[in-house]
Amino acid sequence: MLKGMGKPCWMGFQFVCHIPFPPTYTFLYSLPMISVFMKKLAFLLLLSSIPGFAQIRLPALISNGMVLQRDVPLKIWGWAKPGEKVTARFKNKTYKATTSALGRWEMSLPPMPAGGPYPLELTASNRIRLEDILLGDVWFCSGQSNMVHQLNIHDVTYAQEIKTANYPQIRQFWVPTRTSLNGPEQELSQGEWKAAVGEDVRPFSAVAYFFAKVLHERYKVPIGIINASVGGTPIEAWMSEEGLKNFPAAWATLEKNKDTTYVQNLMRKASSVTPKIPSDAGLAASPKWYEPTDRSKGWRFINIPGYWEDQGLKDLNGTVWYRRELDLPATMAGKAAKVFLGRIVDADELYINGIQVSKTAYQYPQRRYSVPEKVLKAGKNSVVIRVTNTSGKGGFVPDKPYCLFAGADTVDLKGTWQYKVGSVFPLRPRQESPAGLNLSNQPAALFNAMVAPLIPYAVKGFCWYQGESNAGQPQAYAQLLPALIQDWRTRWQQPSLPFLYVQLPGFMDYQYLPGESNWALLREAQLKALAVPHTAMAVAIDLGEWNDIHPDNKKDVGERLARTALHTAYHENIVATGPLFQSVQIEGDKLIIKFTNAGNGLQSRDGEPLSEFAIAGSDKKFVWAQARIEGDRVIVSSEEVPHPQYVRYAWSDNPVNPNLGNKEGLPASPFRTDQ
Repeated sequence: MLKGMGKPCWMGFQFVCHIPFPPTYTFLYSLPMISVFMKKLAFLLLLSSIPGFAQIRLPALISNGMVLQRDVPLKIWGWAKPGEKVTARFKNKTYKATTSALGRWEMSLPPMPAGGPYPLELTASNRIRLEDILLGDVWFCSGQSNMVHQLNIHDVTYAQEIKTANYPQIRQFWVPTRTSLNGPEQELSQGEWKAAVGEDVRPFSAVAYFFAKVLHERYKVPIGIINASVGGTPIEAWMSEEGLKNFPAAWATLEKNKDTTYVQNLMRKASSVTPKIPSDAGLAASPKWYEPTDRSKGWRFINIPGYWEDQGLKDLNGTVWYRRELDLPATMAGKAAKVFLGRIVDADELYINGIQVSKTAYQYPQRRYSVPEKVLKAGKNSVVIRVTNTSGKGGFVPDKPYCLFAGADTVDLKGTWQYKVGSVFPLRPRQESPAGLNLSNQPAALFNAMVAPLIPYAVKGFCWYQGESNAGQPQAYAQLLPALIQDWRTRWQQPSLPFLYVQLPGFMDYQYLPGESNWALLREAQLKALAVPHTAMAVAIDLGEWNDIHPDNKKDVGERLARTALHTAYHENIVATGPLFQSVQIEGDKLIIKFTNAGNGLQSRDGEPLSEFAIAGSDKKFVWAQARIEGDRVIVSSEEVPHPQYVRYAWSDNPVNPNLGNKEGLPASPFRTDQ
């Protein structure tokens, strides 16, 4: 039978045939004594006469609840039988198209003002009616994990925002994570538009949501977010094959990856050298170490938070068990509770009174676990955490919340615990490192599967939050980011589409002496991209966390990004960013620095003397400098450098207190003059 049809195909056929042009249907048949090729050919001819095969089909993006870009020509498209006539009716007007020989049709709609909701009706040999369509502004949001991070991950910080979300005209289409090494794909595997109402707001990208909220409240028009983001991915993965032609290394990799045999061999080799993981003594024991009846010996003392390598366990990769007995009041007994365990490197499993409460498989998420009712009891409670670490320092990240709370009661989990090693992973020789491919990191792989299928859906502009994965090669990024901007504008055939992006915030250990930094160089590459017309950068140097590559403050990031949109995309006469370096002049033993975007004036953002300025002479040996504001200038000097030549500001992975800003409250971008 033909799938999706109520009529039998010929003769109760029993062979599977896939038609090579969209849409792909599956058929069951058998025609004895002819080849498979002839069977397929016969059925191609047969299907052209079967009612229903020509049925119109739409991409996932063109669906109920979609937001279409206002005030610009629009494209809608889909698939049907070659030569099929397709008719669309929208806002009381009719539009027509004819399906190409490859089974694809496309039609143009004229510019229309904001409004809705409207229905869209499409007719071929079948009829499709889409509902609740809005016209407004559509933003394509992309990047890596900080653009991925949903409100749900930050539901403690933004609990009130989630609780009160009621924005039916703010909508998100979340693009499923997929890769393709063999060229652009035509269609997404799935996806749907969701409105920012109630619990449906939880999967919204937090940065994109706060960005959209500012625009929606300011202009009172629908805002659509198309989010195509994947954590831990480099910029090259988001560029098209054509966009990578000027980057020889990426181009060579891209060409090799088209060879399926080569890719399969790499994957096979990687799996063959995967080391055998030793058994865990805590799981093999009877009773197991997480059970309250465990009385095993050999437990030692350790502190939470902290890494075990800093507490006597040298260079250990493996599993370490932590346990502690908590004395809880009767007011907590039987209640549903929450456990905050900060962040843990890498994976963890939490047991309370022998019951596994929750677990996380990798290091980055905040551990905010729910404890079901009836797990906690009055008096003694056993709490056990099994931590697995595969490289680097393992354990509990400092300067994070560690507590158990239920109702009005809170129990601090920081302090002394007991620990015992469950298993030790063998050191892997360098030559045995996996040789497989991380598909999401391959050149053009994400563009092919997550960007290409969205074109030519009209958008207002692009929002980009990425760079952490390229911090090891910041000089290359200075060429890659402008190339990405040009590439996307070329694909959309819109050379002036606004491109907004977030400069990386502070991260990693604070540096109290002037030094070098790849993260600072990456921010410099981002700053240089402002030379590309119709771009804008949201400075976030003050919004990072030293111990978390995913800082919790997503609201300020989204709102600063929206402010750049007000100026760049909506042409408002506002100061969109903080001060940006313009020029430096040497006057004796002082350097005089001028800035653009000073707005209503420069200021110290915390009222303290300016910090994070360093200067150097011709030897480029930088020392901290005294800095003060004089009008629209900053004057820097140091007694240690009588003949200054160069200046740097906030030049480190994570500057301690970058406090220069403007009176609009926006921070200055880091910069240097010794290039």
